[in-house]
Amino acid sequence: MKRNNKSILFIIITAVCFGTMEIALKIGGSDFTALQITFIRFFIGGLFLFPFAIHSIIKKNIRLTKGDYIYITILGIIGICISMTFFQLGVMNCNANTAAVIISSNPVFTMIFAHYIIKEPFTVRKAVVLVISVIGLIFVANPTNMAEGNTVKGIIYAGIAAVTFALYTTLGKLRIEKLGGMVQNSFSFIIASVIELIILVIKGEPVIAGINLNTIPLILYVGIVVTGIGYFAYLKAIELAGPSNASIAFFIKPVIAVTLAALILKESVTVNIVIGVILILIGSIINMKSGRKEAEQDV
Repeated sequence: MKRNNKSILFIIITAVCFGTMEIALKIGGSDFTALQITFIRFFIGGLFLFPFAIHSIIKKNIRLTKGDYIYITILGIIGICISMTFFQLGVMNCNANTAAVIISSNPVFTMIFAHYIIKEPFTVRKAVVLVISVIGLIFVANPTNMAEGNTVKGIIYAGIAAVTFALYTTLGKLRIEKLGGMVQNSFSFIIASVIELIILVIKGEPVIAGINLNTIPLILYVGIVVTGIGYFAYLKAIELAGPSNASIAFFIKPVIAVTLAALILKESVTVNIVIGVILILIGSIINMKSGRKEAEQDV
């Protein structure tokens, strides 16, 4: 298979895996606590990616230092313990389609963090993207007349998840060239899962309660397909097509999520959701073109 065809395939797989995430997590939220399901899915996802991470370490002769482990732990705390736990709380407290659109806006916040952390220029184009995307988020949240199933608490939780995931993404760029995506993701997933396990035990929350023949298929889906295969495909798409092209998956994701939420969870597709998705997609496309332009200038 040609390189271009492979990249398209991985982008589609990423979009499908991530696009079904909110629906699966919404269903799983009735059987598990937010901490518990986050712990389970990222532990399974981390283990799924682990052989690929080891292969990358051997192939690239990567030597992990104490500083690398501290860095990876910080990534895990921000990206999984904070961001994905708040995301699960968001999914539990608002509609899956709303949570999906909000989390898909994380690249907008990434460019803000990137300006201050890795000194990427904040251009007029990016300011326009920010304004368009924020307006889109306001349409989705629709604070004056929220859709049935949405709560202020759920939208705030999803917003915190989007912002902290953007921080996770930005910080991940600091050592991505040395460690590679597979190592960073696998190790941060596993370390964060262990931290979440410790928190579960301290809080006295269930760890394996709720796991039975009825819920195992869901657990395997969110752990292996959504988290494991989803992140694997996304990292391969970045490797083959670059970050800007790989981010196309996040344009497709909200469309898939909104459609499936309507079909499976019977969530209504409001005019505000449609307008919000369109505005965020417009902002994302402008941002992607900006990223490509900057990459070309650096060559």
